[in-house]
Amino acid sequence: MSSDPSTVDAATVEQTKQQIRGLVREIAQLSKGDLSAEQFYTEVMHRIVTALAAVGGAVWTLTADRRLRVDSQINFDQQLLDTNSEDSMRHLRLLQQILTSGEPRLVPPRSAFGEQGQFGNPTDSLLVLAPLRAQDEIEGVIEIFQRPDALPQAQQGYLRFLVEMSEYIGDWLKSRKLQHYVDRQNLWTQIDSFTRAIHESLDVKHTAYTVANEGRRLIGCDRLSVAIRHGAKDQIEAISGQDVMDSRSNVVQLMRNLTRRVTATGEPLWYDGTAQDLPPQVESALHAYVDECHTKSIAVLPLRKPLDESKRPDNQLGSDLEAAERQGGEVIGALIVEHIESRPLRSTIETRAQLVCHHSARAIANSMEHSNLFLMPVWKTLGKATWLVRARTLPKTLAVTGLVLATTAILTLVQADFNITAPAYLDPTIKQQVFFNAPGNVRNVHVEHGDRVKKGQLLVDLQDPQLEQELTKLQGDRATANKQFTTAVQQLQGGRAPLTESEKYSYMSQREQALSEMSSLDGQIRVLEAKQKMLQVVSPIDGTIISWEIHDTLIDRPVQRGERAMEIADTEGSKWDLVIKMPEKRMGHVTRAVSDLGTQALNVLWVLKSNPNTTYVGKVKSIYPSAEWDEQDSTSVVKMRVDIGGNELPILSPQLTATAKVQCGRGRLGYVLFHDIWEWIQINVLFRFK
Repeated sequence: MSSDPSTVDAATVEQTKQQIRGLVREIAQLSKGDLSAEQFYTEVMHRIVTALAAVGGAVWTLTADRRLRVDSQINFDQQLLDTNSEDSMRHLRLLQQILTSGEPRLVPPRSAFGEQGQFGNPTDSLLVLAPLRAQDEIEGVIEIFQRPDALPQAQQGYLRFLVEMSEYIGDWLKSRKLQHYVDRQNLWTQIDSFTRAIHESLDVKHTAYTVANEGRRLIGCDRLSVAIRHGAKDQIEAISGQDVMDSRSNVVQLMRNLTRRVTATGEPLWYDGTAQDLPPQVESALHAYVDECHTKSIAVLPLRKPLDESKRPDNQLGSDLEAAERQGGEVIGALIVEHIESRPLRSTIETRAQLVCHHSARAIANSMEHSNLFLMPVWKTLGKATWLVRARTLPKTLAVTGLVLATTAILTLVQADFNITAPAYLDPTIKQQVFFNAPGNVRNVHVEHGDRVKKGQLLVDLQDPQLEQELTKLQGDRATANKQFTTAVQQLQGGRAPLTESEKYSYMSQREQALSEMSSLDGQIRVLEAKQKMLQVVSPIDGTIISWEIHDTLIDRPVQRGERAMEIADTEGSKWDLVIKMPEKRMGHVTRAVSDLGTQALNVLWVLKSNPNTTYVGKVKSIYPSAEWDEQDSTSVVKMRVDIGGNELPILSPQLTATAKVQCGRGRLGYVLFHDIWEWIQINVLFRFK
């Protein structure tokens, strides 16, 4: 191809220059962006190869172990990546020479340099090479495969252009390196904060909750849970974001089962949607948990007790020591790392998860060792109490101690009346429940609350339309039968003409049939009239109506036989009793007092809530043999009837409330005052450990 400038169109040259300038601007813009390494190198290589009209190219970078790696390539000869090829080795030595010298270079095709041609260009292309610098360090090499037929001036132009582009790539590497340092500094700051937080307390549960909540933020997962081994069992101690955890829930049970099976193997579990090469027992537990929680990604990382300092080899440092700690030491728990909404790559979270696991194992092991010390709560209490015997506080301590001992002696030695207090109400001895004797609809209510009634007085009328219909029908049938009977008798006693024998026999049969039918109908009518009479509710005793809102409650309402209508009490002529509603849980004291003194010897002090200034005295008359549920107080009670004797009482009314104290003998003052607390301890503490 001719390279004479006079043969090249000026417009084409200018257009090419403009295109190259545009590509350079794009590369400069890309170097300031926040692309990943793969995206950046791919975009830059495409533009450089386009600008130089090259055959291809590649970007080589150094790995952590100082090996060259292809990060991006265009039309790259794959034979150059074959480690067993002599050409590949010569090419790699050429790149290493560029890294060592730090100088850009043009390498002709099929050329060799050094002793016995150790490095060189094994390709048919002109190699244009430039180092990639980030600050003062060389991070890689950019390589362009160019056609070898260009003039020397053009080849030098290729080299200058590539050097300029390598500077843009170096700027991007520099900003990426700075960002890496910033991210690393932020990571170490977070790790430092995390480490301080998990070592603040030696309480196992507090440490576990701190690990769960702080570790979740450090790892960047959706949920982090902490399991701790107690004996032979793994228990879920904390779940991030949950102050209270239900250990009996299905999720916690399945998580505990999965953790137990993973820690039994001693190896970490990483699940990202595929479960291959897992033990059957682990795989079944994993699928059961994932089906319940719909977790996209989960990792179960065993926590191992750190190695004893005295057992560590002196020459084992750094990563070797961490690897030894992961392999050695008994398993004391596990971290469960979950991603519920997303499924990140393992490489993006493994480093942080291992850091959290490493520090958490040490913190939890320390807290467990501290908590397992013999009588640790006692030693803590004694340690905190040393300020009580210091010089300034000693007089106060002695004074308080003396006061406590004196109070204890009084509560133990002094005797006091032991009274059991319970709610009560006044109740007349003569009262009667009134019930409906037949089903029907309430037609009339003749009384109201507080009305005085006499025995046999009509209280309520019921109406039964069906009964009335049947009675009307029977009465009509009875009238018809009576008419037939009258007609037959009149004919037999003498009609207008003499009767034949057959007519006489017919009228006699009609008379007997009508007579029999009237007798049957009279019996049925008497039964229905008796039923109709039962529709009238009358008072069984003389007394006062003590039921409220009778008219509004009963009128026009259907009722059934045996249903309660109202209550009547003789509030004037009968005596009154006090009925105590003694809670069943306090009946033990009453029963012991009855056993020692007898039922009739139990005295009762009581006051009306409407008149608390006056105290009355009574004696227990009877105790109901069984307990019943009290809807008002929502508790089980045993009723006790008390004879209130000849106390002069104000105007009384049924269900007038009072408060009563049953005198159950004497007891120690401490027990009299605090027996409820002692009984609670007996039931809820002592009984559980028997």
